[in-house]
Amino acid sequence: MKQLPEAFLPQMKRMLQDEYQAFLVSYEQPAFRGVRRNPLKCSEEIWRQRLGDLISPAPFSPFSFYYHGESGIGSLPIHHAGGVYSQEPSAASAVTVLDPKSGDRVLDLCAAPGGKSTQIAALLEGKGLLWSNEPIRNRAQILLSNIERLGVRNAVVSSAYPETLCPRFPAWFDKVLVDAPCSGEGMFRRDDTAVREWTPESPAACAQRQRFILDQAAGCVREGGVLVYSTCTFSMEENEETVQAFLEAHPDFEAEMPPVSFGRPAFGVPGIRIFPMDGGEGHFVARFRRKSGGQGDLRPLLPGRETEAIRLAKVFLREELPGYKPGMLIQTGDRVLCVPEDLPDLTGLPVLRAGVEVGTLRGKRLEPAHGLYMSARPEECARVLELSAEDPRTAAFLHGEEVPCETKGYTAVVIDGMTTGFGKASGGMLKNKYPKGLRTL
Repeated sequence: MKQLPEAFLPQMKRMLQDEYQAFLVSYEQPAFRGVRRNPLKCSEEIWRQRLGDLISPAPFSPFSFYYHGESGIGSLPIHHAGGVYSQEPSAASAVTVLDPKSGDRVLDLCAAPGGKSTQIAALLEGKGLLWSNEPIRNRAQILLSNIERLGVRNAVVSSAYPETLCPRFPAWFDKVLVDAPCSGEGMFRRDDTAVREWTPESPAACAQRQRFILDQAAGCVREGGVLVYSTCTFSMEENEETVQAFLEAHPDFEAEMPPVSFGRPAFGVPGIRIFPMDGGEGHFVARFRRKSGGQGDLRPLLPGRETEAIRLAKVFLREELPGYKPGMLIQTGDRVLCVPEDLPDLTGLPVLRAGVEVGTLRGKRLEPAHGLYMSARPEECARVLELSAEDPRTAAFLHGEEVPCETKGYTAVVIDGMTTGFGKASGGMLKNKYPKGLRTL
């Protein structure tokens, strides 16, 4: 059995009582592994074709599955194409409880590495706004990479601490997710680092930080809107006691029992707990609704003047992606972005990217961005090179090599129906534009 911290066990024995032995026995088993289908890019048919023998449904979301393969999926074409996200199955529970709907404004306040944000994006179906925030800058870059890989068009990625970001959005979001930094007890079975870093003081220190983050997040929720709090730890101090403290400090919120069938009721408060015996590694989810507070009204982002870069971007989109319906185009530095509709003014906020990068101005031409093609559907592109996962050109393209191609000009590379980058074709060959940092070894 995995060695667990001695000081951790008494709380689990008090909490689980008759199930304590079953909990210990679960640590003799391997950790659950999971994958989630990205419906923004991957059809159910391709999903079943490529992973059907290696997966079985998980109860935590319609797109979540247990993964039974011996090797990882990071090198598979379906991963490069953005059709799949590796995610421990029960980690999907928080977004299921949040229940985003198409057109909602949603804030994911502690979003890296992006599993929950990309799950939200799938449920928004390209409409509304997803604001994904991660305070730690290098983690925010990973978040941005995953948002881009999964083809999300309507997201803003920022790197701000809650006390900086939240006051800018009073009562503005329909739904807010706080997947809070925690002591990580639910990670013990699959992450030895979580075991080594845990101390008996960890839960109290984390609970203090969690309550501060929740206090900041509360002000962002509109009247009638939903705030979901989740952790991947077992500690009652970080879970039930934090819920109680939040409700005492915020009488304008009420707790709701999540309407889901997975997991088990929390201890003494409306909420859901997931233990390894319940099919997941370890999660807690609580849902609050704001009873009063009104609806915030923010100054919208206004279009600036049409620069030469924006003009070139419009020409490029019209000629190379004629089916792509861009929203507002803005220029930041030498880059042109296609930003989501109804975006508020971003002045003074540490935004890494708003919407999709169309391209970069290079002298008198626009160099298209990888992210633009990742967000494009094949039918939106003027020219495509269609490949299957088995086609030897697929492995060559993902390795960064030139591949045979009969088109001329910028061409989307489509693998199993999913746009996976692009190149520039001439003379029967496609010059590869797949980013070096993403290529297979």
